[in-house]
Amino acid sequence: MRYYMTAYEKFLKSFLDDPKQEDIARIRHDALVQIGFFQHERLVHFLVCILVGLAFFIALGLALYFRTVGLFLLALILLGLLVPYLWHYYFLENTTQRIYVLYNQLAALDDGISYPNTSADKLMKL
Repeated sequence: MRYYMTAYEKFLKSFLDDPKQEDIARIRHDALVQIGFFQHERLVHFLVCILVGLAFFIALGLALYFRTVGLFLLALILLGLLVPYLWHYYFLENTTQRIYVLYNQLAALDDGISYPNTSADKLMKL
């Protein structure tokens, strides 16, 4: 998903660098569909992060209470899963927000209206 989202973001940026008026509406519609896919992916990873984090803290609490090696190993394994999940979710969240800005720029081109949040200066630094 990381490659897919990065490639799509680059595609939108390159289109916005040299927009073709006849393609703007089609690209805008496609961007809405893609944003829906990205939001779903983000939601799934958010739920997985919550569940793995909850399992980690439960295992850690049980390990500290019962002081068994097996529970400490389980907590360590869950922590090893949680860190990459959080890193990937961070990527999904920030990339989706940058794509929102690109969509707003497409909408501004298509409608000829100045929409808010069409400047990516603050979001692009994330």
